[in-house]
Amino acid sequence: MKLLTITVPCYNSESYMKRCIDSLLAGGEDVEIIIVDDGSTDGTAGIADEYARQYPSVVRAIHQENGGHGQAVNTGMRNAKGLYFKVVDSDDWVKEEAYLKILSVLREIIGGDRVLDMLISNFVYEKEGAIRKKVMTYHSALPQDEIFTWDKVRHFRKGQYMLMHSVIYRTRLLRECRLELPEHTFYVDNLFVFQPLPYVQTMYYLDVNFYRYYIGRDDQSVNEAVMISRIDQQLKVNMLMIDYMAGRVVPNKKQRSYMINYLDIIMTVSSIMLIRSGTEEALMKKKELWQYLKKKDAVLYFKIRHGILGSQMNLPGRGGRKISVAEYKIAQRFVGFN
Repeated sequence: MKLLTITVPCYNSESYMKRCIDSLLAGGEDVEIIIVDDGSTDGTAGIADEYARQYPSVVRAIHQENGGHGQAVNTGMRNAKGLYFKVVDSDDWVKEEAYLKILSVLREIIGGDRVLDMLISNFVYEKEGAIRKKVMTYHSALPQDEIFTWDKVRHFRKGQYMLMHSVIYRTRLLRECRLELPEHTFYVDNLFVFQPLPYVQTMYYLDVNFYRYYIGRDDQSVNEAVMISRIDQQLKVNMLMIDYMAGRVVPNKKQRSYMINYLDIIMTVSSIMLIRSGTEEALMKKKELWQYLKKKDAVLYFKIRHGILGSQMNLPGRGGRKISVAEYKIAQRFVGFN
């Protein structure tokens, strides 16, 4: 059995997928790389097959009809043979030194007497043209170099949360929580991280800059103009997260608090994109989103709506919306996203 399965969802990725896959090959025989060709119409399929031919004990190529990013991740999860599971998008890559350190830690842990549910590491915003690269780290919030539980988690700052780039899950845990991402929907990476969290009891944080998150393509899903054009998909994911959290009993207070803060951030992203859209229809959708949360769970609504971010996203009138956008732009420059 492999130590780690890495799934690489690919759709028309011929111009950049080699950098990604070449960086993953450094893991050697401990790693299974599943390249999922999601109905590509360019040379992606041929490149995937060539890697599988050259590295038959490491790389598998799976071809499917186009189902979107989530369906490609689902395919990877269904076919994974590794004890642990990670997704690396085809335009991103990993740093070899950190990669080998992570594999060493996983190897050591599976030889011990404790089960690890989730390993967390840092990621770097590789923003095109940026001189200074923003690094998302967690050393202020998480213990380092040990297996720990939620009770040892400290305070997460606003904007400091675990993305798909940060996490490696135990494969069986993903299956036990019956994670199934929706088809033909962008932004499902938030569901991938969010839904397994109630099942996570043990974690390990390794303070290494492992994942390199590329930002710069005009057609990229996190490009602001693209996000606005696909706002209905963002709202779909947002509502699925509300559905999942509403009425859910999460006994550990820190675990529940983290999940509420995560939902708070996604509500903020949805709200600001709708404000940025600038249409009456978008503003109505924003109102409906918050009403949806209120209807699903009034207590959860009150906590998020009257928190710092919820209050800022619901300032009244055109002037209030201008303040919300101004604050968003400050955060945008500081963090380096979009």
